[in-house]
Amino acid sequence: MITYSKSNTYNTEFNSLIKMIDVLDTEHKCREYLEELLWNGEPICPHCGSVRENHYKLKQGGKFKGMYKCKDCLTRFTIRIGTMFEGSPIPLKKWFLAIYIFSSHKKGISSVQLAKDIEVTQKTAWFMLSRIRNTFQPEQAEKFDGATQVDETFVGGKNHNKVWNKKVENTQGRSTKTKTVVFGLLSNGKVTTEIVPNTKGKTLTTVIKNMVKEGSIVVSDGWRGYSQVHKNYEHKSIPHNKGQYVKDNYHTNSIEGFWSLLKRGILGIYHSVSPKHLQRYCDEFSFRYNTKELTDGDRFNLALLTATERLTYEELINK
Repeated sequence: MITYSKSNTYNTEFNSLIKMIDVLDTEHKCREYLEELLWNGEPICPHCGSVRENHYKLKQGGKFKGMYKCKDCLTRFTIRIGTMFEGSPIPLKKWFLAIYIFSSHKKGISSVQLAKDIEVTQKTAWFMLSRIRNTFQPEQAEKFDGATQVDETFVGGKNHNKVWNKKVENTQGRSTKTKTVVFGLLSNGKVTTEIVPNTKGKTLTTVIKNMVKEGSIVVSDGWRGYSQVHKNYEHKSIPHNKGQYVKDNYHTNSIEGFWSLLKRGILGIYHSVSPKHLQRYCDEFSFRYNTKELTDGDRFNLALLTATERLTYEELINK
């Protein structure tokens, strides 16, 4: 899990969308802002890793437009190289607007709406959102060692809502025939999710062992898939099927609240998510949930700081 805090962020001059538009109103200002955030005054060559304050600044038409030449490997570079902005013809101003809106809206924004807001095609907006969403992947850090709530949910349309020729028999409720299982763990206000093939005990226990420090408290409902958790953890099992939702002041309300937020976002904003891309959507909602204590401006900066991975269109649509 990646740890988000205000210490990770750059001091902002804005905490609202309208203020950001006023402050970063030109491509030049957006580029300088990104350079200060990522380089902190010392340009870093993405090709050889050289860090210098005095890399060559190349002028184009008598003006400096952000093109550098490394003093060591003599290769040209800009701040976009090595980030999700690399190879994109979209101005940074539009990228920044998309990132700010996407990271501050509690349930995200659809590609159709974003396309209208920043004046690009829907296909371009979808690709931009996919790139941003891809940077929200959590990093593996220390395991949870506090009381950890665990729960699983099924994402997919209800069978009775489908047209007759798309209905599949025996798929109501907890069925993996047409639904995808998402397993979630939440501790100290931080959540992480993982797509799993099923809800069998071996599957769920393996994820818990990978993510939770042995001997910690694990809180779950009464699902039989958690029957072996007590062997390595202090297991608090709460039998929801018996009408009990709190036991010794332990509950699973927080992780269930996250599922509610995720599903309302998928149904209300995105309407449908394929299993192929579902993990990225889960990471998106986890990012916003885990940074809920940050201001919108700090969350925007953090999104820029994590934008060091470039997702290509070929990788995105690869089946």
